Amino acid sequence: MRLRFLPHLLSTTLTIVIGSLSLFAQRVSVTRLDASKISLSQIDIAVAQLMEAAHVTGVGIAVLNNDKVVYLKTYGVRDKEKHLPLTPDSVMTAASLTKSAFATMVMQLVHERIIELDKPVYEYLPKPLPEYSSYKDLANDQQYKQITMRMLLDHTSGFPNWRRFTDDKKLRIYFPPGSRFAYSGEGIALAQMVVETVTKKSVNELMNEHVFQPLGMTRTSMVSEERFEDDHAIGYDEEGKSLGPERREKGNAAGSMQTTLRDYARFAQAVLSGTVLDRKSRDLMLSPQIQIMSKHEFPSLSTETTTANRAIHLSYGLGWGLYQTRYGKAFFKEGHDEGWRHYVVCFDRPKTGILIMTNSSNGEDIYSGLLEKVLRDTFTPLEWEGFKASTSVGPSLPHNFLPEWRTVSASPHLSFD
Repeated sequence: MRLRFLPHLLSTTLTIVIGSLSLFAQRVSVTRLDASKISLSQIDIAVAQLMEAAHVTGVGIAVLNNDKVVYLKTYGVRDKEKHLPLTPDSVMTAASLTKSAFATMVMQLVHERIIELDKPVYEYLPKPLPEYSSYKDLANDQQYKQITMRMLLDHTSGFPNWRRFTDDKKLRIYFPPGSRFAYSGEGIALAQMVVETVTKKSVNELMNEHVFQPLGMTRTSMVSEERFEDDHAIGYDEEGKSLGPERREKGNAAGSMQTTLRDYARFAQAVLSGTVLDRKSRDLMLSPQIQIMSKHEFPSLSTETTTANRAIHLSYGLGWGLYQTRYGKAFFKEGHDEGWRHYVVCFDRPKTGILIMTNSSNGEDIYSGLLEKVLRDTFTPLEWEGFKASTSVGPSLPHNFLPEWRTVSASPHLSFD
């Protein structure tokens, strides 16, 4: 393949990483999952090749080794028209990476006994759920009384992803709550309403208090802020056309978070190291709640199933996807919105992970290449998520592997000790 823009991309890289290289000036390589090393120059070349092939505008990468962020670097631009570089502090819309941060905050409320995971959420509200305008469609379906915070965070509420994607645009409960996995932004929206009602605080206040401020995420908010204007990225569509400045005026736990590569890397590090939650709460958040049998994550209400992911014990925790590898448990989350594509996956035993953030609707096409090149990760279930799968065959689980959760035959909903 002839890469016309490779020299330009590599040259651009040298000019846009001021502030990130200084953190790692003494480091010449990062450690992959299989303990092999990859040099920083090899990462540069791989990223440039992948960006060129997929027509990605800008990308930021953070790598974690042994609980620490050991590599933090940005490539490409945040504004093509103004020729402004993407930096580690460029504010981007986090899309659904927001959900994992929100779930982490809710787990703090659980630890403080402000929220109970298994209490029906309607009991927290001052009036019946269908009396709220957003939930009037549920007036004739008493199943809403079964929905708990656990079900909202592990995506088993029975709600669609978003009602606007359904034929009649009405909110319905499509299966018995708790019985199967179906990714749902609607569920996270209800969880937000509940915690705001209980605490009498906005989601922005709650996230600042419990996550952003304690972790030093100084350029992160659930809404757009004027202070971000000095370094704010623009999203670009599949054709490379600008989608214009994006401004979020209202906090949305399902996807409004404004953050940076540097800040979200801090969050990923805090989850991986266990510093953002007490041990019991972290273990619970990253414990399988529901076995995933769906063939693909989307369309979320599809009833097509598969056993293809049984070997890796694909499941969902509270706000995070989970699976097993020969390197132990992995937890992951994707972020998808117009002009924004992000991915994070961390491996609990070696305390290794990677965060990928892009301001391009083509960003998903570089996930598999980056995971394989940078971490030697060829087994993250990208195809289930709707992304390009790795062309390599990942390592199988060892013969003596014992899963951390029980397989159940009667119901896909899991209990645990």
